Amino acid sequence: MIALKNLGKFYPLGFGKSFVLKNINLEIKEGEFVSIMGPSGSGKSTLLHILGLMEEPSEGSYELLGQDINSLSEKKRNEINRSTLGFVFQAYHLIDELTVYENIETPLLYRDMASAERKSRVADILDRFQMVAKKDLFPSQLSGGQQQLVGIARALVTEPKIILADEPTGNLHSDQAKYIMEIFSELNKKDGVTIIQVTHSDINATYGNRIVKLKDGWIE
Repeated sequence: MIALKNLGKFYPLGFGKSFVLKNINLEIKEGEFVSIMGPSGSGKSTLLHILGLMEEPSEGSYELLGQDINSLSEKKRNEINRSTLGFVFQAYHLIDELTVYENIETPLLYRDMASAERKSRVADILDRFQMVAKKDLFPSQLSGGQQQLVGIARALVTEPKIILADEPTGNLHSDQAKYIMEIFSELNKKDGVTIIQVTHSDINATYGNRIVKLKDGWIE
């Protein structure tokens, strides 16, 4: 599903280069739940951003679903992003001025989708996460755990093949964190969604079936 070969990311530094990632070789199969771990500054988030097509590698290759991402036009990359990837962030990234319903519906507005289907999908996901009663509330009226649930619901409403999660429980207390991780585990085991999470948490990492450790931009 994903294949990285000799992938690197660097920035100009004087007359040289400052590498954030170096010689990353990694394969992730469909249906895996992979945890990316490492100390701060090890390149975890940069790697996730490259996987999520939010950044481009400086060298090496990235194949996603058999396609060489580096050779694709920006339009095609955006199409793959919308149809294949779902994102869950530590900071939630909900739109304050929109209700729970509207936040979840937002990614569907970028698709050529009939209004009836949009409404059906949002209704189904609200029901799945038991948030029907909160659909007209705004993010400021929700707890941190509830906001993260909305973030996950928004990621899932597009029916992505891959979920990319960047410290998804970093702002939550332990009970909320456990609940969120159990949702990810269920999505992976029952729905077959491939999940790639960046985490500092040893507990969160155990929910996955493989741990990739980064140190100073290299895979250990």
